[in-house]
Amino acid sequence: MRLLWWSAILFLWIQGALAAIDIQEFETPEGTSGWLVEDHSIPFVAIELRFRGGAAGDPDTEAGATHLMMALLEEGAAEMDAVEFSERSETLGARFDFDTQVESVSVGAQILTENRDESLALLRAALHQPRFDAVAVERVRKQVEAIIAANLKDPEEIADAEFRQILFGDHIYARGIEGTSETVAGLNAEVLRRSHRRALTRDRVVVGAAGDITVDELATVVDYLLQGFPGTAHDMPAAPAIRTIAGRTHVEFPSPQSEVVFGHEGIRFNDDDFLAAYVVNQVLGGSGFRARLQRSVRVERGLTYGIYSGLRTLLNAGIVWGQFASSNETAGEAIAVVQDEWRRIARSGITQEELDHIKLYLIGSYPLRFDGNATIARILANMQYFDMPASYVAQRNSLVEALTLVEVNRVARELYDPERLYFVSVGQQVE
Repeated sequence: MRLLWWSAILFLWIQGALAAIDIQEFETPEGTSGWLVEDHSIPFVAIELRFRGGAAGDPDTEAGATHLMMALLEEGAAEMDAVEFSERSETLGARFDFDTQVESVSVGAQILTENRDESLALLRAALHQPRFDAVAVERVRKQVEAIIAANLKDPEEIADAEFRQILFGDHIYARGIEGTSETVAGLNAEVLRRSHRRALTRDRVVVGAAGDITVDELATVVDYLLQGFPGTAHDMPAAPAIRTIAGRTHVEFPSPQSEVVFGHEGIRFNDDDFLAAYVVNQVLGGSGFRARLQRSVRVERGLTYGIYSGLRTLLNAGIVWGQFASSNETAGEAIAVVQDEWRRIARSGITQEELDHIKLYLIGSYPLRFDGNATIARILANMQYFDMPASYVAQRNSLVEALTLVEVNRVARELYDPERLYFVSVGQQVE
């Protein structure tokens, strides 16, 4: 009874904390929609612009162009070179982040209220007047080439790349966002400007913001930042044909341990069963030492220092996957244990005790995600990117609480399929 009483008090406190995250939806005079969590307690605002498109828009011969282009946006703009741009942002106390993903690019800004106008002018210059100076292009290109070279020597990166190739074949999802050493070597200012026009398109942007700004002020800011961007430049990737046959691929690599990636086709983020699938994955491999994979592979047998599984989601695909490292001598045994756990959760699902524990964890930890304006802005943009309603934040914990064991185990049976489970190992084969 005491536990139930404290659980009820905790749930009410959590709901109160989530209720304080008041999401205001808005549309600018130019027709761009977005969300804002207004908070005037600190003179600071975070804005996140997320554009659908990303590295998937790169032609094969220009793979890596979007990644390089986004990395160069703060390497000089308008009349400022890279050093002058950096000094100006530092003087204003402004921070900008330009990131590339497979299907999107993101622009994040953290701005002090007292310097808002000057900081926004600096950001607009970066977005609309990037210089792509030869010196900056060459410097950042060498950094990207170093990343590509390092990935070719990193067994974990090799395993992940091989796994994507096996699951997605020749689909764009199999390609790394950095491109290859050959394609990156051919990127120049002209190619980067084409990538700029292709990636930053006004009709594919979502906006999230949090902090010291009103809806009317933010609407003006968004139109100011986006004015002049073109419309859609290319089609989004179609859904891939994902490999459906179980198996294992081994890549020889001189290392005392093997990196192993495993999984198969999963579930998309906007699927009605995604939350139940998330709960099942937490039990299998996402909840630390209580997770089945961690307990079976690490705690009981000592075959790895750590193992986890997760749900990787894209706009037109989803996979359920996992990763671990084990000595070359024990990798095969660890793989067999993973296969057994995969069969067990597909056949029998999870227990009521496991469901109750995961519910308590998920409900209690959810408010902790909203731990700052920049984080909140990213969450708001991400929710819109996946077409989620603003009401989800307030409803999410109630949706978790409402999940039944029957519903969760139905999803477990449908999601986990031992007959499709594929493994990629990178290390030294031990017979």
